[in-house]
Amino acid sequence: MSGEAFLGRNSFGIDINVVKLIASEIKEILNLGVQIAIVIGGGNIFRGIQMSAEGMDRASADYMGMLATVMNSLALSNFLHSIGVATRVQTAIEMKEVAESFILGRALRHLEKGRVVIFAAGTGNPYFTTDTAASLRAMEIKADVMLKATRVDGVYDKDPVIYSEAKMFDKISYTDVLTSNLKVMDSTAISMCRDNNLPVIVFNIETEGNIKRVVCGKSIGTVVGVET
Repeated sequence: MSGEAFLGRNSFGIDINVVKLIASEIKEILNLGVQIAIVIGGGNIFRGIQMSAEGMDRASADYMGMLATVMNSLALSNFLHSIGVATRVQTAIEMKEVAESFILGRALRHLEKGRVVIFAAGTGNPYFTTDTAASLRAMEIKADVMLKATRVDGVYDKDPVIYSEAKMFDKISYTDVLTSNLKVMDSTAISMCRDNNLPVIVFNIETEGNIKRVVCGKSIGTVVGVET
């Protein structure tokens, strides 16, 4: 889930009403018996790559970005708890006072018990994006699918914000995403998904009810997968 999804109508930070809505939708699909693990970006609070481009040391900027993801994770966890959803935040950077350290076996047990697991702080290493962290965690827990919740309807052949004639794909292969340099996820994340045959569904989280529609198999967004 992109950190920008938490912005709502704000230009910075967290829109509480948006987080409450996302939490309620997560509860709905949890009640269907689906196991849910979540990775949230931190772009609504801090963008490490942007600060690095402006002169900040890349490693320091990335660590700051990881801390922003922890803030978003704690916010979502709080609102999930408030509506009766058992949740655990696991962070790749040790901070015992606010979250569990990431331990795969413990994460799997949480999922088996019907808890929502939120993976925070990326991989714990600089130079890796939230997309890569999400792909890595998905492989580790043997996820069936990765849902990339964004602020656009799916994958386009060009930026739909700039080009009104941009075409959205219903389906597209991993290879086409890489060769066409489409900004779905970074190349490392897409390559990991391709090498492990993990399908990715890119959809717009700002449309109410879309999370449930995607989980229930409705034709929403773009499916990134094997060659068609």
